[in-house]
Amino acid sequence: MSEQTYEPPQPRALILLIVMGITGVLWDTLDGTFQPAWLSWTGLTLACTLYVMAVLSRFSPHPERGRLFLAGMAVVVVPLGVYYGDGWHYWFILLGAVGGIVLTGPPLRISLPVLGLLTAAVTWWQGVGIEGVMAFAWAAFSVGAVLALVLNLHAVIAEVRQTRQRLAEAAVAEERLRFSRDLHDLLGHTLSVIVVKAEAVRRLAGRDPDQAAAQAADIEAVGRQALTEVREAVTGYRSGGLAVELDRARGALAAAGVSVVVRRTGAPLAAQAEALLGWVVREGVTNIIRHSGASSAEISLAGSSVTIRDNGLTAAPAASGGSGLRGLSERLAQAGGHVSAGPLPSGGFELSASLPSTD
Repeated sequence: MSEQTYEPPQPRALILLIVMGITGVLWDTLDGTFQPAWLSWTGLTLACTLYVMAVLSRFSPHPERGRLFLAGMAVVVVPLGVYYGDGWHYWFILLGAVGGIVLTGPPLRISLPVLGLLTAAVTWWQGVGIEGVMAFAWAAFSVGAVLALVLNLHAVIAEVRQTRQRLAEAAVAEERLRFSRDLHDLLGHTLSVIVVKAEAVRRLAGRDPDQAAAQAADIEAVGRQALTEVREAVTGYRSGGLAVELDRARGALAAAGVSVVVRRTGAPLAAQAEALLGWVVREGVTNIIRHSGASSAEISLAGSSVTIRDNGLTAAPAASGGSGLRGLSERLAQAGGHVSAGPLPSGGFELSASLPSTD
């Protein structure tokens, strides 16, 4: 059932069932069959009032009150059904309907069979034929069972819709988190490279125009690449790969005056694992360029692990829980991985990450 066509149950449709009980009692009372008539009229009024109150209570903030109205209705209907018979037999069916509306669990499973047996006993005692006895008894039981099933299905549908809504909200929150992480990693790295190359252009502009022009061309290329990556991040399809990130790391560190050694051992990884380790390389290189003041760095990849070290004198902010490290930790934790970062005893800084082996 789609959300556009779903409508929660309404009490008015259930209240209309009362016509079945009113019609039989009304005519037998008007034509003088039921005597004394005042007792029948009083009983009919009470039964109708209690039926309506029981149905309305099911949709009120206090549905437990419906059991009291059901009990009061039984006190009225059963004695009058035994005394008058005929049209009052239909109220046994309405008792079953109210039971299905206001009861759940064991009380429902016990009361409906008991009501069916009681209806059969009363109608049989009053001389109703076997077909009539079975019809009234089965109707009293089945109407309550069907109404209970329908209302339970509506409750399940409502719960499913609420769950879908919560899942949709969680998906939106997760997508916002992904987008913020991607933008932080993408733009943080790219802007750091642009700043470094712009400083190189400023230094070279006077003494080596050709080299300055080359650096400016690099800035343009980096800017264009950043635009492409931002567009891909927005649509969720960014896939640079680990090899691409390593090439960018070499270029960015070289432009910043940092010598770098890259070592890689082990078999190629799955695309998702390479993408995650690529984020680690990007974040580590960004921190070296921004914060470390290092002159050399080393990037080591062994299987599904990567370690980035530098000889800088200043620890990166990630060591104290910066947003870059938090983003990496969250990203790798979703894949069962782990990230650690901190200063080295001999000086410098180390960022390492590992993913579960796929062997």
